Amino acid sequence: MTMDNSGFEELFDGAPLMAILRGMGVERSLAVSTTAWDLGIDVVELPIQTEEDLEALRVVAAAGRERGKAVGAGTVVSVEHVAQAASAGAVFTVSPGLDLEVVRASHDAGLISMPGVATASEVQSALGAGLTWVKAFPASVLGPQWLAAMRGPFPQARFVTTGGMHAGNADEYLRAGASVVAVGSALEDPAQLPQLAALLGTASRA
Repeated sequence: MTMDNSGFEELFDGAPLMAILRGMGVERSLAVSTTAWDLGIDVVELPIQTEEDLEALRVVAAAGRERGKAVGAGTVVSVEHVAQAASAGAVFTVSPGLDLEVVRASHDAGLISMPGVATASEVQSALGAGLTWVKAFPASVLGPQWLAAMRGPFPQARFVTTGGMHAGNADEYLRAGASVVAVGSALEDPAQLPQLAALLGTASRA
């Protein structure tokens, strides 16, 4: 059974950045999501590892729906997580690794799913299952050279780089072949916002 996650193409809509808000709690998650949306970052991911994370996801997903923004769940590593993500209002799931059971459960729940990859074998397996969008994790450890190397054998793969990404290195990863760079704490650093806005081509909004 092939699973298709090409829906991410529409979610990202050509934007080179997404936001990951890890363990920020409800109020900060909502505030930083709003910063992201105002900047022009439409896609927000909240990793779900605690009850508070799930509550933050519920609140941010509801706010996102009002603004027409896509909010998803990250660190989804079990079928149970998929059910929690769906009930909290997520529209997509992201995993640190490649687990086709989690992808299938997401698919069945009506959520688009993005698995994590760190090897050529994992990229090949993901593509074989029909998944063109994959998360390169941990990106700062893999490095831009890894991305450039993967483009040769897997030109159809769309990489979202996650882990250690910020305004200072995002451009390097995009040039190496990332379709999207995921930033987190950078959104709370006023010094980085103009650089992020420049990457988005929305400098006037910063």
